[in-house]
Amino acid sequence: MSDSPGERPVLDFWCELQCPDCHQAVGDLHALRERYGDALEIRLRHFPLEKHRHAYAAAQAAEEAYAQGRGEAFTEAVLARSGELGARGEPLLAEVAAEVGMDAEELDTALVDGRHLLIVDADQAEGKAIGVTGTPTYVIDGEVLHGGKSQEGLRERITEIADRLLGR
Repeated sequence: MSDSPGERPVLDFWCELQCPDCHQAVGDLHALRERYGDALEIRLRHFPLEKHRHAYAAAQAAEEAYAQGRGEAFTEAVLARSGELGARGEPLLAEVAAEVGMDAEELDTALVDGRHLLIVDADQAEGKAIGVTGTPTYVIDGEVLHGGKSQEGLRERITEIADRLLGR
């Protein structure tokens, strides 16, 4: 993160949509958005885990949701049903897409043509390179904060770093 004037700090949220711990992290993300508004950029980064069969398709679907302007609504709705995603897979993704106002047919096409594969693969490779091993993991100002076992204290640590970066 450079200290260029006008450049806002970034919090990368390494997430997997079939992960129940990531669903728990949504509350923290809402609190951080409420506290910082646009001063802190929060970016969803994909880290699908091999143990979750539908996570890779879900990551691609999330990218299509962002392309259609419904990314946040889609990812939160899928995270809220992470257990159901494990059982139902792609039919659930299409159902959620329709519920949040996406073009579900376009989602199906995106999953078939693989238009978002490179983004998901690049996120996963970058995550591995910086030490992400599970989800959720947060990265802010070069500090990697692992939340897989416990979210305890993470929001406070993120707030501490963001306040410092923003001069608060």
